Amino acid sequence: MESLYLLAANVRPVSDTQLMLASVIGVAVLLILVMKFKLHAFVSLLLMSIAVGIGAGMPLQGVLKAVETGMGDALKVLAIIVGLGAMFGKMLEVSGGAERLAKTILDKFGDDKAPWALGLTGFLVSIPVFLDVGLIIIIPIVFSLAKRTGKSILFYGIPLLAGLGVTHSMIPPTPGPLLVAEFLGAKLGYVILFGAIAGIPAMILAGPVFGKFISEKVKLEMPDYLDFEEPEETEEKPLPSFWLVVSLILGPLAMILLETTIEFITDNQQIIDVVKFLGNPIVAILLVTMLTFRVLGKHCGFTRDQVQDMCTKALEPAGLIILVTGAGGIFKKVLSTSGVGDMLGEMMSSSALPPIVMAFIIATLVRVAQGSATVAMMTTGAIMAPVCAAAGLSEMQLALCAISIACGSTVLSHINDSGFWLVNRFFGMSVKDTLKTWTMVETIIGVVGFSVVLLLSLFIK
Repeated sequence: MESLYLLAANVRPVSDTQLMLASVIGVAVLLILVMKFKLHAFVSLLLMSIAVGIGAGMPLQGVLKAVETGMGDALKVLAIIVGLGAMFGKMLEVSGGAERLAKTILDKFGDDKAPWALGLTGFLVSIPVFLDVGLIIIIPIVFSLAKRTGKSILFYGIPLLAGLGVTHSMIPPTPGPLLVAEFLGAKLGYVILFGAIAGIPAMILAGPVFGKFISEKVKLEMPDYLDFEEPEETEEKPLPSFWLVVSLILGPLAMILLETTIEFITDNQQIIDVVKFLGNPIVAILLVTMLTFRVLGKHCGFTRDQVQDMCTKALEPAGLIILVTGAGGIFKKVLSTSGVGDMLGEMMSSSALPPIVMAFIIATLVRVAQGSATVAMMTTGAIMAPVCAAAGLSEMQLALCAISIACGSTVLSHINDSGFWLVNRFFGMSVKDTLKTWTMVETIIGVVGFSVVLLLSLFIK
């Protein structure tokens, strides 16, 4: 078998057995480093990328070159989008935009349909804002509703968690699906479209439907260590317009979707060129971020220095995500350059399992083994990239495969997942109750989302 490795470097050929051992042992040791030794995902990925390259017979200088180019290839677009998205999300948070979204939707739906309102709120908020931040912003409303109506906290909390979880895992520009789309070469517009199609029914079943059921089975008291008091009317701060917030959140997604589909709408080349420029993810998110600085910053009376300070603070968590993303790019580059990727692609493409099913299974196994959804997405994306290339998938099929990976990386959150403990602490639950609630929410999201993807794959060629 002639591989990219042989084309890229003048070294002796290595057997498929050696390549297979290098990849299997590399992934196994990666999981052990993250799970048992609690080594940071960035360091673990970097270390095992180098080890896999050496084990696969790459020359030492070739390994270093793969590290350099892999980091650069992965971050050439992603670093910009993640950085801009973090700033955008921070402005939405501090301006009260997320709070306005929640309050307006709740007012329209009313107390009787509040679970549906909270699911929708979580779905929208988690597009620009990280899941943990969205939970922190909106959970006071959950406690306020539970106190006022006398219903279980879970009756309102589960739909919120489902909405937050769906878009955090399935809809760019959140880093996980963005990274997988880049690895597979999937068009971002299709990933957003199929993520929404798969995510909405997943949110409904995991949120309002499951929330109503589980709230009758698991009884929770109001956590006494969380002081969430409903504010007095006189203390309520002025919030930005609901439609302004919705426009800011959905604007870039609409532009990216239009960029993907514009050639089906018109054949005017000038219009196509303009729309493709404006709908490029970097341009779309840059424009809305600049607009957010101006509109929300002015609404809140922030000075330019204050906006600058908030943006700098927003980049702190984004920096960690960017580093882990870059390390995932290194791992993918080593797999492709060493020949492991070619070998895996040829081996798995002959499997009876369709790539979309294979992607879900691999992502699920990695997710359960080590906990982090982001690491599961990166690892699976790196493994599936050559498989998808060998299978000759279309642009739409690649997008479906990306969502399949996102679904597999969502299921069965348990004690090795930081999100598990975040929910456990905020809701004051025992480990057993967290397994019954949060773990089930994530599993329903992943299974329902994958079922929709599998159904779509029967019709999309």
